[in-house]
Amino acid sequence: MKIQRIEFPCGAIPIEGMISLPEGQGPFGLVVVCHPHPLYGGNMFNNVVHAVCEALAKQGLAWLKFNFRGVGKSGGRYSEGIGEQEDAQASISFGEKQGRIAPERIGICGYSFGSSIAFAVAAKDPRVKAVAGISPFIRPPNLLDHYSRPKLFVTGTLDEFVNARDLEKQVERLPNPKELILYPGEDHFWMKDDDSMAEKVGQFFKSEFEIRP
Repeated sequence: MKIQRIEFPCGAIPIEGMISLPEGQGPFGLVVVCHPHPLYGGNMFNNVVHAVCEALAKQGLAWLKFNFRGVGKSGGRYSEGIGEQEDAQASISFGEKQGRIAPERIGICGYSFGSSIAFAVAAKDPRVKAVAGISPFIRPPNLLDHYSRPKLFVTGTLDEFVNARDLEKQVERLPNPKELILYPGEDHFWMKDDDSMAEKVGQFFKSEFEIRP
């Protein structure tokens, strides 16, 4: 597994990121990973983002993580979640053009604020075949009401910002396939069990890419 630092355009804005492809000929499934809120210190080096990328690599998948506009060496400035969706789509565009990537097996994952971006992109971009949200925010609440591709939601029962019971009710009304995993005693920042949670995320994408062309 080789990790490469990358820069790619989102319109006129340069976006900083990192990509990793497994050893071998492929083609490999690719998951784009979106970090938490830029205005509260979120970046692609976040502990949850790191754990997820490691778990994806263990499942033989490629991953791409990036800094939203205005973060790190990415250009531009915070854009209320709108421009950030464009950043994520630009990441997909860059990733799918890489050698040994299977364009029909592309997923997106987001943590906290990043989940709201991942869900929004999944809902409108047909290139996305599966989506996972960690400590997730579904905004607006009806965003995924008609989204029939595979969906994974993971949160802690002590999350300070995501009410697990409310999330259960939201997920119940969504179309299949879907899965909700609750981690007892875990909070929003995943300092106890990020590796176990990330392993579940990696397994989700691996299984969905295997059974869905």
